[in-house]
Amino acid sequence: MRGISAEPGYVVMQPTTLCNLACDYCYLPFRRENLRMPVAVAEAVAAGVADYVRTGRFSVVWHGGEPLAAGRAHLAALFAPFGPGVEHHVQTNATLIDDEWCAFFTEHDVRVSVSVDGPRTRNGDRVDRAGKPAYDLIVRGIDRLRAHGIPFSALCVVGEPGPGVATELYEYFLGLGCEVLGINVEETEGVNTRHNSHDPAAVSAFWAELVTAWRREPRIHLREVEWSLRYAAAVLDGNADDLLPRRLDPIPTIAYDGSVVLLSPELAGFHDPRYGDFTSGNVLTTPLPEILAGAAGTPWIGEFLRGIEACRDTCPYFGFCGGAHAANRYFEHGRFDVTETNHCRNSKIRLLEGVLDHARDHEATAV
Repeated sequence: MRGISAEPGYVVMQPTTLCNLACDYCYLPFRRENLRMPVAVAEAVAAGVADYVRTGRFSVVWHGGEPLAAGRAHLAALFAPFGPGVEHHVQTNATLIDDEWCAFFTEHDVRVSVSVDGPRTRNGDRVDRAGKPAYDLIVRGIDRLRAHGIPFSALCVVGEPGPGVATELYEYFLGLGCEVLGINVEETEGVNTRHNSHDPAAVSAFWAELVTAWRREPRIHLREVEWSLRYAAAVLDGNADDLLPRRLDPIPTIAYDGSVVLLSPELAGFHDPRYGDFTSGNVLTTPLPEILAGAAGTPWIGEFLRGIEACRDTCPYFGFCGGAHAANRYFEHGRFDVTETNHCRNSKIRLLEGVLDHARDHEATAV
């Protein structure tokens, strides 16, 4: 049975629950509340990951709410306990980025990822508290990054993966200047209860079209497509079994108050009569390594691991995706031992099929 590693590759930290936007598809439950992480939480996490930092590359991802809403002084205070050897990443909506924030990113060597869903016409869900489009503010922040020569990644949510969308998006992000692009088909998660069921052929065609656009001008690292190509190559070489790690990365998410949710950051802040609050402990009372060592004792995690084994036994795509994500299982089905989810279909199964469809069609054209 595939278990959970006691050594994470990174941690996710929530410096504040507050977000200055009110995106329609957001999953966060407390985005209107300014609950800020005390420095004591960062100090506890830094002490807990010190051994991991000494033995290899380690990242802290500041995410959940809008990290920049915590303010530069407070974010710097949260960074400070980690010291050298840690890579800091920020997932931001970019609306608050100005010259001072760019100086902060440079001083602290922060890797920046911006959430933007393509050109103005594709950003209708990204709005402020008054329901006004946030696009101009997002682009203004990105312009500041470019002016300061700060490289950045982009994360794009796609609500309707129809014909022509992939080409439009790829051309947009080429012009935007990002180095890495991640594409997420919208998920039913957290407080976002909108449907995410799509015609299978349309979703596969979307991914195939994206590969076609990328191959014409592969100047961006396209996260999902490159992973799919590595998997396809490994299958052809007979090495596919080596791609999935033997044990799951625990992906510890540290909420603002120090509570720890494993495996799926999207579960943080929620409560269920059966599973409780999904937490596995709190770093203010229990060292993070001890929390990770006892992960299997968290009530819902055993059920999730059984679901992973069910995926392995029943799904031909298991070698590619490693099993459905915990949050998708819960928010789509209300439990963790189910197998296939809409997220699986949209962003794993149809993704791989789309990449293979492109390869087939390209080969046929070449012949």
